[in-house]
Amino acid sequence: MPTPSHRYRDIERTAEYLQPEKCLPPPVDNSMDKVWFIKDGCGIACAVVTWFLVFYAEFVVIFVMLLPSKDLVYSIINGIIFNMLAFLALASHLRAMITDPGAVPKGNATKEFIESLQLKPGQVVYKCPKCCSIKPDRAHHCSVCKRCIRKMDHHCPWVNNCVGENNQKFFVLFTMYIALISLHALIMVGFHFLYCFEEDWTSEYICAKIFT
Repeated sequence: MPTPSHRYRDIERTAEYLQPEKCLPPPVDNSMDKVWFIKDGCGIACAVVTWFLVFYAEFVVIFVMLLPSKDLVYSIINGIIFNMLAFLALASHLRAMITDPGAVPKGNATKEFIESLQLKPGQVVYKCPKCCSIKPDRAHHCSVCKRCIRKMDHHCPWVNNCVGENNQKFFVLFTMYIALISLHALIMVGFHFLYCFEEDWTSEYICAKIFT
């Protein structure tokens, strides 16, 4: 059975933390304090594609399926429902993208901060050597965000952000609204096919009755 030292390679004891030359705090980036936005090319491209797909679905549903329909009430009701779901999906996506997922402050693994924790002798703490911070329980370092994230679930390129403690709700809402949009569109496509099939069958039946 592997020992804790093998399972947790980033665990260091208090005595090692008290050597400040081992972990120098990185420069403070104040730009992240105002607006949280990950400058990752792949993530930005995926986020743009996500918005494009939602707007494309909106175009198809409105201009291809609803406006040509002869049932005005059907078109208005389904148009309102689909637009509301699309707006909520994009709003949730935006909140999930620009919300700090729960980043641990950089550079807090210093001698002064460790001493302020008043750790018991032999007590083990977690340290991230990449961002020079003390990691709380269930916090993990993200190589894309370059930060330790509290309760990190995963890094999602489609929202260009980590899914963590502070934005998990928005991510779940986004996936739920996308699922509802997809289900609503599939139901409308089904009704559209049935309508076209019945209309073609009726036209062929009438023509057959006339010429027989």
